[in-house]
Amino acid sequence: MSAGTPSFRYAGPSDVDAIVRLVESAYRGDSSRAGWTTEADLLDGQRTDPEEVLTLTRDGRARLLLAQRASELVGCVLIRAETAGVAGKVVAHEAVAHEVEVVAHIGLFAVQPTLQSRGLGSALLAEAERVAREELGAARAEMTVIEQRLDLLPWYERRGYRRTGVTEPFPYGNPRFGLPRRADLRFLVLAKPLTR
Repeated sequence: MSAGTPSFRYAGPSDVDAIVRLVESAYRGDSSRAGWTTEADLLDGQRTDPEEVLTLTRDGRARLLLAQRASELVGCVLIRAETAGVAGKVVAHEAVAHEVEVVAHIGLFAVQPTLQSRGLGSALLAEAERVAREELGAARAEMTVIEQRLDLLPWYERRGYRRTGVTEPFPYGNPRFGLPRRADLRFLVLAKPLTR
């Protein structure tokens, strides 16, 4: 690997504190303003915490992928396998077994603010999609993005994600997800087919 090309590996419990620092620096406070993914104008408080990240490192359905340059942590992304039932067809009044589709939820996506806009995020997302498809058997990837992130939504759309028309409420009143600076936040669900 060249000095500018990241290497990828999965996180373990010893990576928890570094992951929390990375995620917080990419989304919250003044340090996040060094990059373009900041949510500092929308939310105060935390983006994640050690308990959540430790739980993710131990979740058998999840892969917490890290991007490194040399030994420096420069990015992370969560890929968690979830199942979605596809309604079975009725044949001669008997239900055919339901098919199950594996969906990869993409989350906790962060790149060190001073390294943003250099292709690292694109490389990390592409690797996350490969893991979802090849290791978790996912047919599609889904993610939620705060609707007011007008700069971020087109970035995902250029990478093949489409708005599904589904929205999810922001968890107001739960400081674990941050302290909102406005009352109209909600999530848009984006999805992308993962072709083999």
